[in-house]
Amino acid sequence: MSHRFKSVPVRSSEITPKETYLSRRDFIKAAGVIAGSAALLACAPDAAESTPEVAGVTRPAFSDELGNPANTFEEITSYNNYYEFSTNKEAVKPLSESFNANPWTVEVTGMVAKPKTFGIEDLLAMFPQEERIYRLRCVEAWSMVIPWNGFSLASLLKAVEPTSDAQYVRFETVYRPEEMKGQGSPFYPWPYQEGLRIDEAMNDLTLLATGLYGEMMPNQNGAPIRLVVPWKYGFKSIKSIVKIELTDQRPNTLWNTVATNEYGFYANVNPNVDHPRWSQASERRIGELTRRETLMFNGYGEQVADLYADMDLSLQY
Repeated sequence: MSHRFKSVPVRSSEITPKETYLSRRDFIKAAGVIAGSAALLACAPDAAESTPEVAGVTRPAFSDELGNPANTFEEITSYNNYYEFSTNKEAVKPLSESFNANPWTVEVTGMVAKPKTFGIEDLLAMFPQEERIYRLRCVEAWSMVIPWNGFSLASLLKAVEPTSDAQYVRFETVYRPEEMKGQGSPFYPWPYQEGLRIDEAMNDLTLLATGLYGEMMPNQNGAPIRLVVPWKYGFKSIKSIVKIELTDQRPNTLWNTVATNEYGFYANVNPNVDHPRWSQASERRIGELTRRETLMFNGYGEQVADLYADMDLSLQY
């Protein structure tokens, strides 16, 4: 994991004392393990399980609520969909090493009573970090189990007080083609944009992730803050977020814009609806050889199916 920071002019009043910064980093790293027992999916690591050691680093072993072991840190951070850097999943990690994730702000605006621009350190201080073990399913029929740490999107939205007219939440990725060479591609309408209905955004499962395995978010996984919506295909989980806007209009999204017939706005995992170029009925977990059956809503139907009770999911995908 690599983070490189550039010097920027700041007022002395804005500089976090070193001891505060270090204690906060220690807290963030520990929060995933400490909060695991209270996590939504009750997926705390079992102390009796083995703890894999890689390059001298010992990380706890996790499994999701279905008993699936988490993918290793190396698998999660070495095979990434991140077109802002490259369409080659194994090339993203080296190409993102020089990406500068500090300083960072997230602007929350639109139909809210209290619009505000938050520094990433403000968000980390405001919202306690939780550990959540979520499965990430990609349309290319592969998946991972990832121990994220972060906080609920709902907690941030409540802080800015959405108005009664707000129906959707729009997200936007940072636009830095000088660092993110993939943004030089003319085939995509940069910057990356995504959106959720507000009831989806307020669902308890929806996470703003700031790290994984109890560590700060690696560049290749969307540093310093990304969305995780575990019942949807991975392209909905926008990375390196700089803008969140509440609106009464359904947002345009990158993949729905470039390939409407292939990528719907909702992007709910539905094994009964094939992608035009491949089946969605099965998936291959990274690190495994055999395929497994794809679960409706990625296995989170009990928590989210009611959001779509009046929809035809074969058409509104």
